[in-house]
Amino acid sequence: MKIIELNERTKKEVLEHLASRGAKDYSPFLEPVESILAAVKERKDAALFEFTERFDHFALDEASLRVSKEEMEAACGQVGAELMRVIRASADNIRRFHEKQLRESWMDASRPGMILGQRMTPLGSAGVYVPGGKAAYPSSVLMNVIPAKVAGVERIVMVTPPGRDGSIAANVLAAAAVCGVDEVYRVGGAQAIGALAYGTESIKRVDKITGPGNIYVALAKRSVFGYVGLDSIAGPSEITVLADETANPAFVAADMISQAEHDEMASAVLVTTSRTLAEQVESELRRQTDLLSRKDIISKSLDSFGMLLVADNMETAIDAVDAIAPEHLEIQTRDPFETMTMVRNAGAIFLGAYSSEPLGDYYAGPNHILPTSGTARFFSPLTVDDFMKKSSIIYYSRQELEKVHEDIEAFAEAEGLTGHANSVRIRFNQGGRV
Repeated sequence: MKIIELNERTKKEVLEHLASRGAKDYSPFLEPVESILAAVKERKDAALFEFTERFDHFALDEASLRVSKEEMEAACGQVGAELMRVIRASADNIRRFHEKQLRESWMDASRPGMILGQRMTPLGSAGVYVPGGKAAYPSSVLMNVIPAKVAGVERIVMVTPPGRDGSIAANVLAAAAVCGVDEVYRVGGAQAIGALAYGTESIKRVDKITGPGNIYVALAKRSVFGYVGLDSIAGPSEITVLADETANPAFVAADMISQAEHDEMASAVLVTTSRTLAEQVESELRRQTDLLSRKDIISKSLDSFGMLLVADNMETAIDAVDAIAPEHLEIQTRDPFETMTMVRNAGAIFLGAYSSEPLGDYYAGPNHILPTSGTARFFSPLTVDDFMKKSSIIYYSRQELEKVHEDIEAFAEAEGLTGHANSVRIRFNQGGRV
């Protein structure tokens, strides 16, 4: 990895290079995705069975589509007592954190003859997509389902692709059992997104879909937006470490590697005011990578999208961090709490040498479903709010409306909306005439 001196020119080049991770031509995938979605919309269960046999090589049918409660209970026994303890502890932390996000409905009747307010209502249903195969992530089940449960969503549906024998990873089913998922179906890919969005004979449609997936799943989610709500279209994983000369280079390197091992498109960036630290981290990255099982993926990721950026001062370093707007930001400086107050854009912020990014992935409680690809400039992590709707409440008595009706009519007339003006005026005209 090359050490780069930060200035306006190199910052622009870094941002362009990181943005290139998403600059792909997805047109070859669009037609098959749209074809799958159209088939599910028209042929429903039959299309799910056909595509599951074609892509997942399992002969799915009506009897095997839904995972039984007995299978979920059996999965809890298969994963072992120690992992079940960890899953439950993580779930408890996630639940406690998200319970603090709950907002109450409110009403303001402080002015006579007027009531204004906001009503908070949970979604009726939510669908969670969970990747299958080698990408079996029980942590994603917890992070998607628990906020929906806390919000009060009545029906939570999980879909996940089966193995060739129809099996689903036991740790994924165990996590679903711990969270209290209402329905689990062994179907994946774009066809599963279609089932959640449009509904089939066996799977009723949902109000919102969350959860990660491959390019087919991502494009399917984008296509069904409007039929259902979505969380986001996630990009490759990323971490930025903001550090000064006090940081431990071994810790910094290990944390960068923790994201680089996701896939070759993941990015790991160090922004530091210390060239000595950058040189030490570079050495540590090579040393630690050689010891790890996914070293080929890590090496490709670091070679392609790993960066060591050296700034003249902390102000320049923070400016670069805000421009990157990373999914995960670790702050390893002399006073990370003070440094944090100067940072504007990040999905999740980890403070200090012992708040390693995997702490947030698995255990601490904040959600690990975060904005990627610079979208932390305007997006937030998944929260309880994502599973709730807000309705405005307005009440005026006749006396209060009479005080302001001419103002409203004037506003409506100025916009050329005479019907709007009449809707107010008619309430005060003699005989109710226009």
